[in-house]
Amino acid sequence: MGEQPIFSTRAHVFQIDPATKRNWIPASKHAVTVSFFYDANRHGYRIISVGGTKAIINSTITPNMTFTKTSQKFGQWADSRANTVYGLGFATEQQLNQFAERFKEVKDATRLAREKSQDKMELANPALNIAAPQDLSDELQSPPVMCVNGPEDKLFRSQSADITLSSEKERIKKMLSEGSICEMNLEAELFTLQDSNAKLVAALHEANANVEQWKKQLAAYQEETERLREQVAELEAHGGHGPSDILKDELTQSLEELEALLKAKDEEIRILQAKKSDFHEMEQEREEAIHRLQELEMRNVELERRVQGAEQTLASTLEERDRTDNEVQRVVQILDIKIFDLNDLRQSLVKLLEK
Repeated sequence: MGEQPIFSTRAHVFQIDPATKRNWIPASKHAVTVSFFYDANRHGYRIISVGGTKAIINSTITPNMTFTKTSQKFGQWADSRANTVYGLGFATEQQLNQFAERFKEVKDATRLAREKSQDKMELANPALNIAAPQDLSDELQSPPVMCVNGPEDKLFRSQSADITLSSEKERIKKMLSEGSICEMNLEAELFTLQDSNAKLVAALHEANANVEQWKKQLAAYQEETERLREQVAELEAHGGHGPSDILKDELTQSLEELEALLKAKDEEIRILQAKKSDFHEMEQEREEAIHRLQELEMRNVELERRVQGAEQTLASTLEERDRTDNEVQRVVQILDIKIFDLNDLRQSLVKLLEK
């Protein structure tokens, strides 16, 4: 029958940066289809997503995988075979929950299929179901039983240790991914704060420039008013010496124009004085903005300290992961030796029974 799709959704696909193991790299420019496929021949499941002509996700589900929801619309899982971490960004929280539930169902189904396969292999393996002949003496029966039980017990302990180390490795990977996301969130918050600081500083500079401009305009209007008043006084003084009617009419007309101009300037001065009161309010707002800016700078320092702490934690976690990997490799080598010894023991038993 081949592989058949059993569930599909749309999401933005990301992969962890292989160089830093911290930042996410977009694997698709827009939302793509992400599907679960079931292979009826192999009884296995895969997550596949294709962008154009390229497969951007090809992840085989194993019982050790865990899908972690890191936010309301984002989740991730680690694929040790592909040596990467996949991240999916969904449009809604409901889509994320549906994907997580289906991931858990597929993982449980994979685990049950593997357990059934192991049971069938144990039943079909003749070396594990060899019965000692009745005509053999107790001396021949006892040593093989003791030899078989010893390696099986060691093998069981090795498998338990391997499972424990695998779970510990998954936990460390989860801690690393959570630490990376926390650091990315801190960087985003720090960028937002810096942008707000820049906007506040620009607003303060603009307010200061407007205040200086208003001060200059007010001084110019005051000088113009004084000059007009002096001209009016001079005209009135000249009018007291008995000028001719033509000159008097010209002076009267000029005086009326100057008075009208003076009234207009007085009105502008009144408006500017009102603006001056607004200027004091702006000064207070400026002081508050400066205070907020200082608080943001202190918060930036605190965020930098937290980022440094996160980096130190990540470094220690990476060291712990390296130590765990080394331990896993050592246990795997021991397990290989035990399996080889068990095969030798089985061959010896077969030869002994044939004799």
